[in-house]
Amino acid sequence: MKKVLLLAVAVLFCFTLTACKEETPAPAEKSQQEEPAPQKKDPLAVWKPKFDPSGAEYTYILSNVSHPVIEGIAVGYRIRDKVWEKSNGRLYVDFRPLAQLGGEKDVISKLKLGAVQGMLSSSVAAANVADTLGIVNLPYVIDTFDKLDAFRNDPELWEGFKNSTLPAGIMTVDVTGYGPYGWATTSPVRNLEDAKKINFRIAQAPVNTDIYKAWGLKFTVMPWPDVPQALQTGVITGLDHTAIVCNITKKFNIAKYFTQLDYAQGLFIHLMNKRWFDNLPQDLQTILIETIEEESANTRELTRKQYAEQVASAKEAGVEFIPLSEADKETLIEKAAPVYETWGRKVGMDYFNKVRSRLGN
Repeated sequence: MKKVLLLAVAVLFCFTLTACKEETPAPAEKSQQEEPAPQKKDPLAVWKPKFDPSGAEYTYILSNVSHPVIEGIAVGYRIRDKVWEKSNGRLYVDFRPLAQLGGEKDVISKLKLGAVQGMLSSSVAAANVADTLGIVNLPYVIDTFDKLDAFRNDPELWEGFKNSTLPAGIMTVDVTGYGPYGWATTSPVRNLEDAKKINFRIAQAPVNTDIYKAWGLKFTVMPWPDVPQALQTGVITGLDHTAIVCNITKKFNIAKYFTQLDYAQGLFIHLMNKRWFDNLPQDLQTILIETIEEESANTRELTRKQYAEQVASAKEAGVEFIPLSEADKETLIEKAAPVYETWGRKVGMDYFNKVRSRLGN
């Protein structure tokens, strides 16, 4: 009986050893599990400041949702460096692109509260702060680089625009851009009949919805992060956006055609919390505003160059650029009449008509 019991114990012991061995990773597997995960490359590494901002007396947090490879956004870093130099290190512009502080609607709320002091807001989102800012999104009003410069450099037109946000406790300081809007599509759109076959993605902005309803075109309102998959799967077959953005963000890899509507300039509007600004020493107020104005003007010129470069790059890669006929543009203007009426009242009809008249519309 003892022999049988000893034999049973021995078998059980061997089974336990075998089971433990099977649950333990092989040396190679164990080593692989213990290897640290590869660190992601910092997309903003090249834009790190060449100075230590920790000693600054004042900090201006400036937000944006896009990538600074676009000149209209890289202006944030140019402002940062110039302000630091001019203020002798007293004021640090802490620029946060790539939606580090959240989406545009969230940041607008933070801006009003003063949790964020500044924002380079897309022109489509900025209309949520004041209706008057929506004038830049209306079709064929401020539609060219030259008209944008004329608008910005006309004191009366610019004052009406920038003062519109003051009731919300927000200053409008200046504008930069990302080029003229058109249609990036997966099949060629050579006329408005072709456009009726496309499902366009448009931005989450009331003015854009009103425009596409008036034009009688199929559209889907969609957040920008959802666009790549929707474009790849055919949920959408066109984008309402600019050639600069479509080329830089690789949308032309799928949408191989770009119809040049040139109906509006894509803008980044520099918004600032007024209460924070009013509490800044006067000399720093002057430095900040003058620097923003200087660098914004310079960036508008850089955006012209970037547009030409990105179009040339896209054409070289096989993207077909298709000009829309003047007759079709006139049709789009005629169809937009209800939008002009609705948004003219929101903007202020006298101001709206003055802008159109001064810019030759």
